[in-house]
Amino acid sequence: MTIEINNESGDEVDEERLVALATHVLGEMGINPLAELSILIVDEGTMADLHEKWMGEPGPTDVLAFPMDELRPGGGARGDSESPADPGLLGDVVLCPPVAARQAEQAGHSAREELELLCTHGILHLLGYDHAEPEEHKEMFGLQAQLLASWKEVRVQR
Repeated sequence: MTIEINNESGDEVDEERLVALATHVLGEMGINPLAELSILIVDEGTMADLHEKWMGEPGPTDVLAFPMDELRPGGGARGDSESPADPGLLGDVVLCPPVAARQAEQAGHSAREELELLCTHGILHLLGYDHAEPEEHKEMFGLQAQLLASWKEVRVQR
């Protein structure tokens, strides 16, 4: 996997850990190891600008996902479940640490855990998952929980 990470936020973020998480999530989802992903970490002003420009919503948000190629888990765009998804450019996940830190405090866990949750959430959006409808929400958030649980298991074993 090629995972490019760029921290433009000014906040200290464990970039290596986010790359390891993204590698884990994409591997678990059966994405071709030649696929490319970009993770961008931005400040609140930049996130607010992106949020308004692309979603028509005011103020900063926690995560945005900008898909490129239509890759799908375990088969890519063609849906061939016999082989890993075709290599391609998945897209960009944009994270905002200050928003994540506030959410983490409300949720009662660390900012690092919140960024990991948001990164996983963004990757799932790149893979075509959504949560607009109740069934979609159940599927996406269930998968997100499974991926984060398996990530924690992998981290404990190291």
